[in-house]
Amino acid sequence: MIYRLYILIIPLLFIQTQIIAQNQEQPNIVLIISDDHAYQTISAYGYDQVETPQIDRIADEGMRLDRAYVTNSICGPSRATILTGKYSHINGFKDNATSNYNSSQFQFVNGLQDAGYQTAWIGKYHLGDDPQGFDFFKILIGQGHYFNPDFILPDGSRPREEGYVADLIEDAAEEWLDQRDEQKPFCLIIGHKNTHRVWMPALEDMGKYDDIDFPLPDNFYDNYEGRKAAQVQDMSIEKTLRLAYDLKMYPEDTNDGNVTRMTPEQREVFDAYYKPIKEEFESLNLTGDALTEWKYQRYMKDYLATAFSMDRNIGRTLDYLDENGLSDNTIVIYMSDQGFFMGEHGWFDKRFMYTESFRTPMIIRWPGQLNPGSTSDAMVLNLDIAPSLLEAGGAEIPKDLQGFSFWPALKGEKKGRDRVYYHYYEYGEHSVSPHFGIQSGHHKLIRFYNTVESWELFDLEKDPHEMNNLYGKKGYDRLTKKLKKQLKKEIKKFGDEEAMVIFEETISDKP
Repeated sequence: MIYRLYILIIPLLFIQTQIIAQNQEQPNIVLIISDDHAYQTISAYGYDQVETPQIDRIADEGMRLDRAYVTNSICGPSRATILTGKYSHINGFKDNATSNYNSSQFQFVNGLQDAGYQTAWIGKYHLGDDPQGFDFFKILIGQGHYFNPDFILPDGSRPREEGYVADLIEDAAEEWLDQRDEQKPFCLIIGHKNTHRVWMPALEDMGKYDDIDFPLPDNFYDNYEGRKAAQVQDMSIEKTLRLAYDLKMYPEDTNDGNVTRMTPEQREVFDAYYKPIKEEFESLNLTGDALTEWKYQRYMKDYLATAFSMDRNIGRTLDYLDENGLSDNTIVIYMSDQGFFMGEHGWFDKRFMYTESFRTPMIIRWPGQLNPGSTSDAMVLNLDIAPSLLEAGGAEIPKDLQGFSFWPALKGEKKGRDRVYYHYYEYGEHSVSPHFGIQSGHHKLIRFYNTVESWELFDLEKDPHEMNNLYGKKGYDRLTKKLKKQLKKEIKKFGDEEAMVIFEETISDKP
């Protein structure tokens, strides 16, 4: 009898030992996704007006990716692509206005769970209110609020918590980490609301950059010659940025929910900062370019202070990992859901396939795997997050994922992709015409449709700010034909049938 028990127990102990060993080898994962954080405002990417010390800390201890892009530059669709490893037309979430996310489809967190991981999403989710594939979630309702936000919990409750959103998200992340099963690896996604419109810094950070006079981008007063879609957009600092809603120049009787939800104590600090600015602004009676440039300065000061409030909390995440002996076996990825315009072309917001919107910051720390302080110019997409994390976690990578693991390219073991495909669908608040396109080497070809029917071609080496549309101009026929062939190949490769129909339509070669 004892012998029989011994025979049964030994294999069970062996299996248990193997599971524990596997879990110890599997890296923990912390994926930090900010909202609308422009790579060109991060000091690790060379911005010299302000510093982002904690994001820089990840870069100093890991790798900065210099050619990371998104497949669809808008919040919800980007998150859907990150989770599924599939383009918007495949995962079903094309735009924020009309799409509903199917959270029961395969997501990389499902694969990690199958491989033994605990998973959690805390913060901004923006894909509905029924996250699946997570052992725990605490998500903002919709876009969420900067002060005293409401959360959704797994039991369906929707508590309002007092405080600043980035602080509360970090508090919740640390609380979950404290309560996790330490025998299992974890994947924690931290979704920050910062730096989404309407750019409200923490109370202690208001006015942090008031002493800085931010230089205007060289193309701030762009006239959009030769770019039809740019001519009809509605996202300019001059015309679209609102004094009250965006820049906090509120009337006394405002009913804006961003401030009415504040406690009296919070509101007192808020008013003590913004009211003197409003009074000075009204005394100046600005018009024309002077008014536009004043709005730009306020936009920059609030946006960058809001980024700093987030950066401080990213530092808290890193400190937690250090203090709990987790850093050496934890992959930390910092990225934004897309890029953002910081006055380039006179704009704020995103959506366009132009570089400031299309490119996203992505910084990765993986001790022992990526060299500290290194950089990579491999072309990667948010589409690649899913297969990369599945591979890192020892999980199976489904064959129908459309991205691929970027680790070989980042380690220099394999050449990465040489072109990337993009498709933006939404025609909504900012009147940006839907479009798709390809970036191949230092050239970019874009096909606008629906609202505006036009092509655009740019040489990014000679024209990095995308001011000169070369499409239809003499001498570019051969290049255009080559890029169209590549674009068609990408459309077919990714099964974008809607784009293929539009691609085949004939429109004028004139810009």
